[in-house]
Amino acid sequence: MVSSTDTFLYGEEELSCSLALGIARGTVKGQLSHIARKRVRDSKLVVENIVEKGQAVYGINTGFGPLCTTNISKEESRILQTNILKSHSVGVGKPIKKELAKLMFILKIHSLARGYSGIAEETLDRILWHIDNDAIPLVPCQGSVGASGDLAPLSHLFLPLIGLGKVLFENKIMLTEELFKKTGLKPLELGPKEGLALINGTQFITAHAIKVIEKLHNCLAHADIIGAMMIEGLQGSVKPFYNELHNLRPFKGNMHVAQRVKLLLKGSEIMENHIDCERVQDPYSLRCIPQVHGASRNSWLHLKELMHVELNAVTDNPIIINEELTISGGNFHGQPLAMALDYACLAASELGNISDRRIYLALEGNSPGVPKLLMEDTGINSGYMILQYTTAALASENKGLCFPSSADSIPTSMGQEDHVSMGSIAARKALRVLGNLEKILAIELLTATQAFEYRKPLKSGILLEEVHKEVRKKVAFAKKDRVFSDDIEQGIELVRNQTIIQRINKVCKRKNLSLQTTFSEEFENY
Repeated sequence: MVSSTDTFLYGEEELSCSLALGIARGTVKGQLSHIARKRVRDSKLVVENIVEKGQAVYGINTGFGPLCTTNISKEESRILQTNILKSHSVGVGKPIKKELAKLMFILKIHSLARGYSGIAEETLDRILWHIDNDAIPLVPCQGSVGASGDLAPLSHLFLPLIGLGKVLFENKIMLTEELFKKTGLKPLELGPKEGLALINGTQFITAHAIKVIEKLHNCLAHADIIGAMMIEGLQGSVKPFYNELHNLRPFKGNMHVAQRVKLLLKGSEIMENHIDCERVQDPYSLRCIPQVHGASRNSWLHLKELMHVELNAVTDNPIIINEELTISGGNFHGQPLAMALDYACLAASELGNISDRRIYLALEGNSPGVPKLLMEDTGINSGYMILQYTTAALASENKGLCFPSSADSIPTSMGQEDHVSMGSIAARKALRVLGNLEKILAIELLTATQAFEYRKPLKSGILLEEVHKEVRKKVAFAKKDRVFSDDIEQGIELVRNQTIIQRINKVCKRKNLSLQTTFSEEFENY
């Protein structure tokens, strides 16, 4: 846990996704404690003693990868560490977002501060300087295969330590040379093992996974709220959300969704109005919300649990235990996260898939009181017809992106690295799918709000009524055709900015209500 003064101690306390984001966004201050500094100094001393004795240890006084049998002299070991940053900086594509690169810094310093990497204290202080002063390197998005760690992106991340590469500083992209002139910094001279310690690890994958955790959590919350509003608009049944049903198949995600949607529908006049209607059961996209949304929540929970381990792991190679024991292992291999990220990618895609189905259902005009295409004067007006074309396109694109990256492996490093995770690709792809999902949910929010309005003068429960008011502040009821892309952009902002969730939380606090369930500790904290 972070201390009461909003500080986090690298290498000593346990890092979480929300803490890492807090440090990246400036709401939490990351520091190196005296304990962590001593561990770092002790580990560095072990490396120096190994070099003095001349015993062959991978990455300290040998070459890298397939050159692991090439011995390096004491005099050349420092040149080797600088050269590895240069030679491995082979990334291509657009730079990743600044926050992702900053998260990579945060994750790397936390791992190095554990004291198993032989890094110099001065090097960690320089990384801290970059984080604290928001001087963030430009890191290309492509080039990592996810083992032996994220070599290419991490090399670009740490080029500024030796005076190379580019950084974003004071809202300007500049050469590191210019940064040094502005700040008075000088290039570091890396010692034995340091270059390898900097570029071995899963920090590119993990930084992206943090954003996947955050974005998927937001989409899951919105999917439940919007789904509940669509149930109201289309006069669906609340019975599929009863505890009596889900106690017979108690998956955590399913139960969480069912309890949440049932609470959102509580006190609804709309529900009461059609309680004795002739409809026997609803289509799956309404009736199976707990099972489908719940399965995606289970995927999110799985990734979150794995991330707790990864965020606090040492993914360097070799690991320095003591002078007698250095281990050249595979902690840098991205497979544990790669498979989970592919699972999360599928989970996000399915949320969009069922959302698109509900949108289509709303347009059919089969629910009493709700006109076809969600508009009364159609013919001259197309209503909401074409919005579903967009969600169909986005849902289809997402399905095409669901092929698991972790199912592929292409040998690298002349066969030395003969199985790689492709976790970096899985992570980038998951974020792309989530970006599409935000747009699908935004469109469902617009259609659900439109259908919801046809239930007037009946009212829903207090929470969904507040959601409706919040949407109507940005998007008016549509009586005739207009440029709906403007509405969609407003909807996307509502989803991404969590405006609706914040509104619900305020109402819950004011009315002493709670959307938390018995699983809140597992589901709401990341």
